[in-house]
Amino acid sequence: MFTLIDIVQPTTVEEAYEVLTKRKNNQLIGGSAFLRMGKKRIGTGIELSNLNLDYIKEDDNYVEIGAMTTFRELETSKVLEENFGSIIKNSVKDIIGVQFRSIVTIGATVFSRYGFSDLIVALLCLDTEVQLCKGGRISLDEFLNKKYEKDFLTKIYIKKNMKKSSYKSLRNAKSDYPLINISVSKCNDIFKICVGARPHRATVALKSSEFISQNSINEENIDKAAQIAVDELVFGTNMRATKEYRYAMTKVLIKRAIMEVI
Repeated sequence: MFTLIDIVQPTTVEEAYEVLTKRKNNQLIGGSAFLRMGKKRIGTGIELSNLNLDYIKEDDNYVEIGAMTTFRELETSKVLEENFGSIIKNSVKDIIGVQFRSIVTIGATVFSRYGFSDLIVALLCLDTEVQLCKGGRISLDEFLNKKYEKDFLTKIYIKKNMKKSSYKSLRNAKSDYPLINISVSKCNDIFKICVGARPHRATVALKSSEFISQNSINEENIDKAAQIAVDELVFGTNMRATKEYRYAMTKVLIKRAIMEVI
Protein backbone atom coordinates (compact mmCIF):
# COMPACT_ATOMS: atom_id res chain seq x y z
CA MET A 1 0.00 0.00 0.00
CA PHE A 2 1.31 3.48 -0.83
CA THR A 3 1.57 6.38 1.62
CA LEU A 4 0.43 9.94 0.88
CA ILE A 5 1.81 12.95 2.72
CA ASP A 6 -0.71 15.28 1.08
CA ILE A 7 -3.35 15.21 -1.66
CA VAL A 8 -4.71 17.90 -3.98
CA GLN A 9 -7.59 18.01 -6.46
CA PRO A 10 -6.67 20.63 -9.10
CA THR A 11 -9.35 22.28 -11.21
CA THR A 12 -7.20 22.86 -14.31
CA VAL A 13 -4.68 20.80 -16.27
CA GLU A 14 -2.10 23.58 -15.79
CA GLU A 15 -2.51 23.46 -12.02
CA ALA A 16 -2.12 19.69 -12.01
CA TYR A 17 1.10 19.91 -14.03
CA GLU A 18 2.48 22.63 -11.76
CA VAL A 19 1.96 20.48 -8.65
CA LEU A 20 3.32 17.37 -10.40
CA THR A 21 6.60 19.04 -11.35
CA LYS A 22 7.05 20.95 -8.08
CA ARG A 23 8.72 18.03 -6.31
CA LYS A 24 10.28 14.79 -7.52
CA ASN A 25 8.07 12.53 -5.38
CA ASN A 26 4.75 14.16 -6.33
CA GLN A 27 2.60 11.81 -8.37
CA LEU A 28 -0.73 11.47 -10.14
CA ILE A 29 -3.09 9.03 -8.49
CA GLY A 30 -5.38 8.00 -11.37
CA GLY A 31 -7.39 4.94 -10.39
CA SER A 32 -4.50 3.92 -8.04
CA ALA A 33 -5.12 0.23 -8.82
CA PHE A 34 -1.49 -0.69 -9.44
CA LEU A 35 -0.12 1.76 -6.85
CA ARG A 36 -1.89 -0.29 -4.18
CA MET A 37 0.07 -3.38 -5.19
CA GLY A 38 3.40 -1.95 -4.08
CA LYS A 39 4.94 0.15 -1.31
CA LYS A 40 5.65 3.77 -2.15
CA ARG A 41 5.89 7.07 -0.29
CA ILE A 42 4.30 9.89 -2.29
CA GLY A 43 4.78 13.53 -1.35
CA THR A 44 1.67 15.06 -2.89
CA GLY A 45 -0.88 12.89 -4.65
CA ILE A 46 -2.70 14.61 -7.50
CA GLU A 47 -6.27 13.42 -7.99
CA LEU A 48 -7.87 14.43 -11.31
CA SER A 49 -11.61 14.00 -10.66
CA ASN A 50 -12.27 17.75 -10.93
CA LEU A 51 -10.81 17.99 -14.45
CA ASN A 52 -13.79 16.31 -16.15
CA LEU A 53 -11.60 13.79 -17.98
CA ASP A 54 -14.07 10.92 -17.66
CA TYR A 55 -15.75 10.71 -21.09
CA ILE A 56 -15.95 9.01 -24.48
CA LYS A 57 -17.12 11.22 -27.33
CA GLU A 58 -16.79 11.36 -31.09
CA ASP A 59 -16.71 13.79 -33.99
CA ASP A 60 -16.52 13.15 -37.73
CA ASN A 61 -12.90 11.98 -37.66
CA TYR A 62 -11.97 10.76 -34.17
CA VAL A 63 -13.22 9.14 -31.01
CA GLU A 64 -11.83 11.05 -28.04
CA ILE A 65 -11.38 9.38 -24.64
CA GLY A 66 -10.56 11.27 -21.44
CA ALA A 67 -7.73 10.05 -19.24
CA MET A 68 -9.99 9.25 -16.25
CA THR A 69 -12.23 6.92 -18.28
CA THR A 70 -12.22 3.46 -16.71
CA PHE A 71 -11.71 0.08 -18.34
CA ARG A 72 -15.30 -0.80 -17.52
CA GLU A 73 -16.49 2.22 -19.50
CA LEU A 74 -14.31 1.11 -22.43
CA GLU A 75 -15.73 -2.39 -22.18
CA THR A 76 -19.36 -1.27 -22.31
CA SER A 77 -19.06 1.69 -24.72
CA LYS A 78 -21.37 1.52 -27.74
CA VAL A 79 -19.41 4.34 -29.41
CA LEU A 80 -16.20 2.29 -29.36
CA GLU A 81 -17.93 -0.89 -30.51
CA GLU A 82 -19.70 0.85 -33.40
CA ASN A 83 -16.48 2.44 -34.65
CA PHE A 84 -13.83 -0.19 -33.91
CA GLY A 85 -15.65 -3.46 -33.42
CA SER A 86 -14.86 -5.57 -30.39
CA ILE A 87 -11.05 -5.14 -30.21
CA ILE A 88 -11.01 -2.71 -27.28
CA LYS A 89 -13.70 -4.62 -25.38
CA ASN A 90 -11.86 -7.91 -25.96
CA SER A 91 -8.59 -6.45 -24.70
CA VAL A 92 -9.99 -5.42 -21.29
CA LYS A 93 -12.89 -7.78 -20.54
CA ASP A 94 -10.74 -10.49 -18.88
CA ILE A 95 -8.68 -8.15 -16.66
CA ILE A 96 -9.28 -9.30 -13.04
CA GLY A 97 -13.00 -8.48 -12.47
CA VAL A 98 -15.65 -5.80 -12.89
CA GLN A 99 -14.74 -4.04 -9.62
CA PHE A 100 -11.11 -3.75 -10.70
CA ARG A 101 -12.00 -2.58 -14.23
CA SER A 102 -14.27 0.05 -12.68
CA ILE A 103 -11.31 1.86 -11.11
CA VAL A 104 -8.43 1.33 -13.57
CA THR A 105 -8.13 4.36 -15.85
CA ILE A 106 -6.95 4.56 -19.44
CA GLY A 107 -4.68 7.55 -18.80
CA ALA A 108 -2.63 5.92 -16.05
CA THR A 109 -2.37 2.65 -17.97
CA VAL A 110 -1.23 4.13 -21.27
CA PHE A 111 1.13 6.68 -19.70
CA SER A 112 2.78 3.99 -17.55
CA ARG A 113 3.55 1.94 -20.68
CA TYR A 114 3.20 -1.36 -18.85
CA GLY A 115 4.77 -4.23 -20.78
CA PHE A 116 1.91 -6.55 -19.81
CA SER A 117 -0.84 -4.12 -20.90
CA ASP A 118 -3.63 -5.65 -22.98
CA LEU A 119 -5.17 -2.27 -23.80
CA ILE A 120 -1.98 -0.71 -25.17
CA VAL A 121 -1.42 -3.45 -27.74
CA ALA A 122 -5.04 -3.11 -28.90
CA LEU A 123 -4.79 0.68 -29.23
CA LEU A 124 -1.44 0.39 -31.03
CA CYS A 125 -2.87 -1.38 -34.07
CA LEU A 126 -5.48 1.35 -34.44
CA ASP A 127 -4.54 4.91 -35.43
CA THR A 128 -4.20 6.18 -31.87
CA GLU A 129 -2.72 9.46 -30.65
CA VAL A 130 -2.11 10.63 -27.09
CA GLN A 131 -2.47 14.18 -25.75
CA LEU A 132 0.18 15.01 -23.16
CA CYS A 133 0.03 18.09 -20.95
CA LYS A 134 3.57 19.20 -21.83
CA GLY A 135 4.48 16.96 -24.76
CA GLY A 136 1.45 17.78 -26.90
CA ARG A 137 -0.34 15.43 -29.28
CA ILE A 138 1.74 12.57 -30.68
CA SER A 139 1.14 9.08 -32.03
CA LEU A 140 0.94 6.24 -29.53
CA ASP A 141 3.81 4.48 -31.32
CA GLU A 142 6.04 7.55 -30.89
CA PHE A 143 5.02 7.90 -27.24
CA LEU A 144 5.86 4.25 -26.43
CA ASN A 145 9.37 4.74 -27.79
CA LYS A 146 9.91 8.10 -26.12
CA LYS A 147 12.09 8.57 -23.04
CA TYR A 148 10.24 9.13 -19.77
CA GLU A 149 9.51 12.75 -18.90
CA LYS A 150 7.62 14.29 -15.98
CA ASP A 151 4.29 14.77 -17.72
CA PHE A 152 0.81 13.28 -17.79
CA LEU A 153 -1.75 12.14 -20.32
CA THR A 154 -5.05 14.04 -20.59
CA LYS A 155 -6.82 12.22 -23.45
CA ILE A 156 -6.37 9.88 -26.39
CA TYR A 157 -7.71 10.08 -29.94
CA ILE A 158 -8.54 7.10 -32.14
CA LYS A 159 -9.04 7.81 -35.83
CA LYS A 160 -12.28 6.58 -37.38
CA ASN A 161 -11.13 4.83 -40.55
CA MET A 162 -13.11 1.58 -40.58
CA LYS A 163 -10.10 -0.61 -39.89
CA LYS A 164 -10.80 -4.29 -39.39
CA SER A 165 -8.97 -5.49 -36.30
CA SER A 166 -8.41 -8.44 -34.02
CA TYR A 167 -7.03 -8.95 -30.50
CA LYS A 168 -5.62 -12.24 -29.21
CA SER A 169 -3.91 -13.17 -25.95
CA LEU A 170 -2.66 -16.21 -24.09
CA ARG A 171 -2.96 -16.60 -20.31
CA ASN A 172 -2.31 -19.31 -17.75
CA ALA A 173 -5.65 -18.39 -16.17
CA LYS A 174 -8.48 -16.25 -17.49
CA SER A 175 -7.88 -13.29 -15.15
CA ASP A 176 -4.07 -13.58 -15.03
CA TYR A 177 -1.57 -11.30 -16.76
CA PRO A 178 -1.02 -12.28 -20.42
CA LEU A 179 1.90 -14.46 -21.44
CA ILE A 180 1.71 -12.77 -24.83
CA ASN A 181 -0.80 -10.55 -26.56
CA ILE A 182 -1.34 -9.69 -30.23
CA SER A 183 -3.30 -7.19 -32.26
CA VAL A 184 -3.66 -7.03 -36.03
CA SER A 185 -5.48 -4.43 -38.13
CA LYS A 186 -6.17 -4.07 -41.85
CA CYS A 187 -7.25 -1.00 -43.81
CA ASN A 188 -7.09 -0.75 -47.62
CA ASP A 189 -4.82 -3.83 -47.77
CA ILE A 190 -2.37 -2.29 -45.28
CA PHE A 191 -1.76 -4.52 -42.27
CA LYS A 192 -0.39 -3.56 -38.87
CA ILE A 193 0.83 -6.35 -36.60
CA CYS A 194 1.56 -5.52 -32.94
CA VAL A 195 2.95 -7.71 -30.17
CA GLY A 196 2.98 -7.05 -26.42
CA ALA A 197 3.77 -8.84 -23.14
CA ARG A 198 6.98 -10.25 -24.64
CA PRO A 199 7.29 -9.44 -21.61
CA HIS A 200 8.50 -6.06 -22.91
CA ARG A 201 6.12 -3.23 -23.87
CA ALA A 202 4.01 -3.46 -27.02
CA THR A 203 5.61 -2.71 -30.37
CA VAL A 204 4.81 -2.87 -34.07
CA ALA A 205 6.31 -5.75 -36.06
CA LEU A 206 7.32 -3.46 -38.94
CA LYS A 207 8.94 -5.99 -41.30
CA SER A 208 6.11 -8.47 -40.86
CA SER A 209 3.45 -5.78 -41.39
CA GLU A 210 5.19 -4.59 -44.56
CA PHE A 211 5.55 -8.12 -45.94
CA ILE A 212 1.92 -9.14 -45.53
CA SER A 213 0.74 -5.76 -46.88
CA GLN A 214 2.78 -6.13 -50.07
CA ASN A 215 2.08 -9.78 -50.87
CA SER A 216 -0.96 -11.85 -51.74
CA ILE A 217 -2.91 -13.26 -48.82
CA ASN A 218 -2.56 -17.02 -48.72
CA GLU A 219 -1.61 -19.60 -46.12
CA GLU A 220 2.05 -19.63 -47.11
CA ASN A 221 2.46 -15.86 -46.83
CA ILE A 222 0.55 -15.70 -43.54
CA ASP A 223 2.93 -18.31 -42.12
CA LYS A 224 5.89 -16.35 -43.45
CA ALA A 225 4.58 -13.08 -41.97
CA ALA A 226 4.26 -14.74 -38.57
CA GLN A 227 7.81 -16.07 -38.82
CA ILE A 228 9.18 -12.66 -39.84
CA ALA A 229 7.43 -11.10 -36.84
CA VAL A 230 8.96 -13.41 -34.22
CA ASP A 231 12.39 -13.14 -35.84
CA GLU A 232 12.39 -9.32 -35.76
CA LEU A 233 11.13 -9.02 -32.17
CA VAL A 234 12.90 -9.68 -28.88
CA PHE A 235 11.34 -12.07 -26.37
CA GLY A 236 12.24 -12.63 -22.73
CA THR A 237 11.63 -15.02 -19.86
CA ASN A 238 9.82 -14.27 -16.60
CA MET A 239 7.84 -16.19 -13.99
CA ARG A 240 4.95 -16.74 -16.42
CA ALA A 241 6.66 -18.08 -19.52
CA THR A 242 10.01 -18.66 -21.21
CA LYS A 243 11.15 -16.70 -24.24
CA GLU A 244 11.02 -19.92 -26.31
CA TYR A 245 7.37 -20.48 -25.41
CA ARG A 246 6.48 -16.86 -26.21
CA TYR A 247 8.31 -17.15 -29.54
CA ALA A 248 6.32 -20.25 -30.50
CA MET A 249 2.93 -19.02 -29.31
CA THR A 250 3.30 -15.61 -30.94
CA LYS A 251 3.40 -17.24 -34.37
CA VAL A 252 0.17 -19.09 -33.62
CA LEU A 253 -1.67 -15.99 -32.38
CA ILE A 254 -0.49 -13.80 -35.28
CA LYS A 255 -1.79 -16.32 -37.81
CA ARG A 256 -5.16 -16.50 -36.02
CA ALA A 257 -5.43 -12.71 -35.84
CA ILE A 258 -4.59 -12.24 -39.53
CA MET A 259 -7.15 -14.86 -40.50
CA GLU A 260 -9.75 -13.07 -38.41
CA VAL A 261 -9.25 -9.65 -40.02
CA ILE A 262 -9.36 -11.05 -43.57
